[in-house]
This record gives sequence, structure tokens and C-alpha cells, in this order.
Amino acid sequence: MTPSIETYPWDAADFLETQEDIRAYLEAAFEFGDPELVIAALEDIARSKGMASLIESGLEDKNLSINWPCNGKPELAAVLHLLKVLGLRLHVTPVASLCS
Repeated sequence: MTPSIETYPWDAADFLETQEDIRAYLEAAFEFGDPELVIAALEDIARSKGMASLIESGLEDKNLSINWPCNGKPELAAVLHLLKVLGLRLHVTPVASLCS
């Protein structure tokens, strides 16, 4: 008889507790180089901060708004704005092998 394996749902948002957690998680997504993974990571981060509505219906706060398209492919302006709302900033560093 094969033993049964019990599984449980896992959500990255449940483990993004500190700014360092969030930074490392998003940095890893960028390093992997898959735009869809970066978007998924941003969605996880928003949910971890209780901001799931940012992704689902957009943010309407004073003069700020984010329109996250239904197709899951936001424009760069929306991504940058979401980063700002989440208290994050995009930082670019040169890759050592390309700068030699």
C-alpha cells in the first residue's frame, strides 16, 4: 500500500513579513529574468501588505491610480507606480561581465 501524502496550500505572501524579505523576494524574481515572475512577485507583495485590491481593481488614492490590465501584462508605468505605493524603488546595477 502506498502511503498518502497530505499537502497544504502555500502562499508566498504569508512569508513576506519584513522589508528585507520583500527585497530579497523581488530581487530574486528580477534575477530570474522572467517578466511574468516579476509581476507574480509584485502581486504576492501587494497581498502580503493587504493590498490585493490594488491588483484586482486598481488604486484610487487622491491623485494616484494603477490600472492593472486583465491580461496580466501591465505597462511599465503601472509597475513603477505599484513599486512606489508599496514603498519600493527599482535600482539598476551593472552586471560585472558586461562592464569589463
